[in-house]
Amino acid sequence: MPKNPIPVRERVIATASRLFYEQGYNSTGINQILEESGVAKASMYDHFKSKEDICIAYLQQMDDQFEYNLKAFLGKRRKGKSRVLGIFDFLEDFYNAENFRGCWCLNTMAEIPQDDERIKKEIRKQKESLRDIIKDLVKDNLRRKGDDSLADQLYLLYEGALMESYLHASNWPISLVKSMAKKLVA
Repeated sequence: MPKNPIPVRERVIATASRLFYEQGYNSTGINQILEESGVAKASMYDHFKSKEDICIAYLQQMDDQFEYNLKAFLGKRRKGKSRVLGIFDFLEDFYNAENFRGCWCLNTMAEIPQDDERIKKEIRKQKESLRDIIKDLVKDNLRRKGDDSLADQLYLLYEGALMESYLHASNWPISLVKSMAKKLVA
């Protein structure tokens, strides 16, 4: 049997990421991750001490990819209002992508025990990072230095549309939020 060229850690993370996002954190077991990744249990435990460690790696990978894609998408926009409002066009593209299941952070948050501070801390970090991206967009494109209120409003609109579009299996929340955001940045 030929050896898989993808390192063990990356195979576990890729498989767990797909499974956690598609079927949920609690519905995905270590044995399923091992079976689908083709990794031996001992090899996995060389890289991860627990399912929680795999979850942290999953959240980090999803966030890294999200931030990279968002910044690349916005970088193609003309500077100004168009770039700021581009976050909602990006969200619409995300919604229209195959296998859209909403926000990986909030889906995971809904499944973990209330006292799981390690995973919550990672999720908070990722949400703060998105807020910072939006704050920088507002500052750099609307010349509203120190106007964190507008950035926070856009952040909440984004987050609300993300979850509601998943809940309703429709993009109407994104379309509505986009029109609300246009009024805010006018």
